[in-house]
Amino acid sequence: LFNCHSLERRAAVSDTPWSSSVWSWWPSWRPTSMSLLKTTESKILACIQNDLWARFVTLPNQDRIWTLTLTNKVVRKPAEQAPKTPLVMVHGFGGGVGLWIRNLETLSRSRPVYAFDLLGFGRSSRPPFPSDAAKAEEQFVNSIEQWRQSVGLENMILLGHSLGGYLAASYAIQYPSRVSHLILVDPWGFPERPQTQTQEGQGQGTEVAKRPPPPRWVKAIAAVVSLFNPLAVIRAAGPWGPGLVNRFRPDFKTKFEDLFDDDTMTQYIYHCNAQTPSGEVGFRAMSESLGWAKRPMLQRIHLLPPSMPLTMLYGARSWVDSSSGDRVVQIREQAHTKVLV
Repeated sequence: LFNCHSLERRAAVSDTPWSSSVWSWWPSWRPTSMSLLKTTESKILACIQNDLWARFVTLPNQDRIWTLTLTNKVVRKPAEQAPKTPLVMVHGFGGGVGLWIRNLETLSRSRPVYAFDLLGFGRSSRPPFPSDAAKAEEQFVNSIEQWRQSVGLENMILLGHSLGGYLAASYAIQYPSRVSHLILVDPWGFPERPQTQTQEGQGQGTEVAKRPPPPRWVKAIAAVVSLFNPLAVIRAAGPWGPGLVNRFRPDFKTKFEDLFDDDTMTQYIYHCNAQTPSGEVGFRAMSESLGWAKRPMLQRIHLLPPSMPLTMLYGARSWVDSSSGDRVVQIREQAHTKVLV
């Protein structure tokens, strides 16, 4: 890996001013734009040395999905050798393709890798989402299938992180013939929300797994999620928004400090989430609070074909409870399922 800070930065292009003079002050209050997001992301993607094709994929309804395709430019396989199944990566809530920067280079050495911004996130289109949980989930999943058709992939290894893991599982249930291997990394939305216990000792016989408490940024967002869209506080903070991201997610800077010696990654997160809310509206419709899904995936995971390999990865210090992975193993019984912590 090398430090990308020295790479040439592209100049940001100002957005077209809003036509309404009443709201003309708003862009200066909220220091973001799609152009600034593009510029910050370009700096991140400049770290990639393999062949990279970045473009918008247009869906039948004219929504656009920002897509990266990476292939190994060094190793050329013999023409008679069958191509390897491509890996498709689906990011989590509030993320985008730039957060895969540590993984894209290595993973694309052995097979083609696709990564895209989910509908409503990053640089992809930001359409309205319904307030019904099932309909919001279906809009996400339909966009993934329409993206697959537009790209022309017949089969894929599907990897999803956090919210992306939930949507990847839902997609694999609905379109199992398109998924050769499902990989879920710290997937959100699997367990059912436990009932509130009013008396000590209620719910006896239930073993509660110990896990680290949710980090500060999760608690902070959870405090407002019931009243507003989850990331409304970042937009409402105006010029103080980037500072809030730095304060509540300092890990983004430390995790990537060998690549960038400035606030590139936290700026990327800010610009991803300070735009017009869309995907987070869909997420809010799907969630009771940040930690729980209205339609828990554990209730449906048995619908995956037993023949489909499933791998679930959990960080040893993650706030996502890995016991859901153990439950999936029990539910799928003899099916090929691995849980790695």
